[in-house]
Amino acid sequence: MSPKLLNAILILFLISCIGSVGYYLLLPGIDFADALYMTVITLSTVGYGEITPMTPEAKVFTIFFIMTSLIAFGYGIKELTQFVVTENIFEKIKQKKIKKMRASLKDHTLICGYGRNGRQAAQRLINHNHPFVVIEQNAELAKDQKNLNFILGDARLDAILEQAQIHKAKSLIAALPNDVDNLFVILLARELNPDLLIISRLTEMSNRPKLKRAGANHIIMPDKIGGDHMASLLMIPDLIRFLEELSWLEEDSPNLEEVSIDALPKKYQQHTLSNLKIRQKTGCNVVGFRNAAGELIINPKASLRLESQSKLIVLGNGTAIAKLNAMFHLD
Repeated sequence: MSPKLLNAILILFLISCIGSVGYYLLLPGIDFADALYMTVITLSTVGYGEITPMTPEAKVFTIFFIMTSLIAFGYGIKELTQFVVTENIFEKIKQKKIKKMRASLKDHTLICGYGRNGRQAAQRLINHNHPFVVIEQNAELAKDQKNLNFILGDARLDAILEQAQIHKAKSLIAALPNDVDNLFVILLARELNPDLLIISRLTEMSNRPKLKRAGANHIIMPDKIGGDHMASLLMIPDLIRFLEELSWLEEDSPNLEEVSIDALPKKYQQHTLSNLKIRQKTGCNVVGFRNAAGELIINPKASLRLESQSKLIVLGNGTAIAKLNAMFHLD
């Protein structure tokens, strides 16, 4: 607290004490509680009226007391205003709240870079209610993002990554525009959290092996994906339209969902697909199965037995996915 603000509070306290003692001595027949009451209504100028007739001495005392208290109040308000402005107290309260919220983060995603790709990734995570932190050093990009958990800083610094709770994070998206910067982020992130799932943007194809060796699990080249997509629209337009309609942005549109077998309640584990009756109970279709060895089986048979460390890939609309989550208690 500012020393001047502390002095102003002490002055107001002393004036209150002086007023209470003065009225107690100058007004006959009142106790200290009445004297304190007279002091408060005089300081606040609410005009409730005196509780006892004023003596000439008390009137003179009140005149000087009001003049002195007005000066003290003016000084106190000035110091309080200056304290709020110079100390930026509201911003400190906001930052303290954000810091507390970040400390509670767990299994979240770090998005390093809030350019075009970073914004798209953030929007997808918002649609899936997945917690995330955005790290961006461009203040212009950060100033209008009040509803996002935003850290203004350089993702290549370990202090910034630690501020984003990287030790408790589940994944990281390196979406910086420069491959060298993404490489540095990947190296640092892998050192701070060896179990992190890292997805990196790639600009130059020649840098792909370097990002892979640095520790990136998945490497995405947006320009290549865009070119492939446009060419595919010419060659297999109906299939591409179908895949485009598997959008995560619409609540009732079809969704592909991945279900980890180990995340299911024990009563559903070590069963066959036919035993689970996912289609009958939820309306979802099992379109794929990835076994513990990482092999993908398209359109698995009903007799397939679920095993540990494997995953189901299901297709369904928003309502069906909600039923699936309720069935397996995945929410």
